[in-house]
Amino acid sequence: MQEKAMKALEPTSIRPPFGQYSSGVSVAAPQQWVVTSGQLGVGPDDVAPQSVLEQARICFANCGAILAEAGLGPQDVVRVAGFVTAREDFAAYMQARDEWLADAPVKPTSTLLIVTGFTRAEFKVEVEVMAAR
Repeated sequence: MQEKAMKALEPTSIRPPFGQYSSGVSVAAPQQWVVTSGQLGVGPDDVAPQSVLEQARICFANCGAILAEAGLGPQDVVRVAGFVTAREDFAAYMQARDEWLADAPVKPTSTLLIVTGFTRAEFKVEVEVMAAR
């Protein structure tokens, strides 16, 4: 019997995740891996919306476009790393993340950091993902 390609790891000896993500994810080899650079909340028109939620949605859409170039999608994501510039922005970021990953059968691992800023003052969110299939 072949092991599933991705499996959530949730040991009962640790606190469960705070949201819709896994504590760990195991990926059976061999796999195709795709890693994105950090994607900012700015569209191809070089405009960044004021809303953290809209910027985060752009970040995830950009990550999705990169994955699609390799034939992968949100269901293949193993790890998400997010960065926001204000603590009060984490809920909007998590809403966009959860929307994007709603149909993923195995929720990826997830890290969110609060940073002092990005290359342009209007940028409020950055996201990078790792995916495997």
